[in-house]
Amino acid sequence: MSIRKSHARGIAAIAVISLAAVASTALAQDKASKPAESGGTQINNAYGGFLQDRSYHSPAEKLFVEKCSMCHRQSGMGTVLLARRMKPSVAMLENRDDLTEDYVIQAARTGIGNMPRITRGEVSDKQLKIIAQYLAKGKK
Repeated sequence: MSIRKSHARGIAAIAVISLAAVASTALAQDKASKPAESGGTQINNAYGGFLQDRSYHSPAEKLFVEKCSMCHRQSGMGTVLLARRMKPSVAMLENRDDLTEDYVIQAARTGIGNMPRITRGEVSDKQLKIIAQYLAKGKK
């Protein structure tokens, strides 16, 4: 086979692969935008599954989810580690009734146990106060 034919076949193969990737992306975007059965919108996650988009009960909950939920919601490392030391039902910070604003702020800024400290670059003082008030449910 000549070099030109081999080169042409290589280019054709790349074109087919590129078209397949474009089609796959379009299909995933179409699936991601369809309404979920429970009323929200499905969003593709990084693992090929779907996350359920939902409305939040408050701006504070939305901020908590944005900044803290990767570790402190169901299956998060912080929740899993806390569940080893306390009842699983209260391992999720949102379910606890013993947290105070000052404790949440202190724990976040200095770190505690396996939790690293959270810098002001990651969460501002104003954002942390809102999160602390949300978790403390009004307790100073």
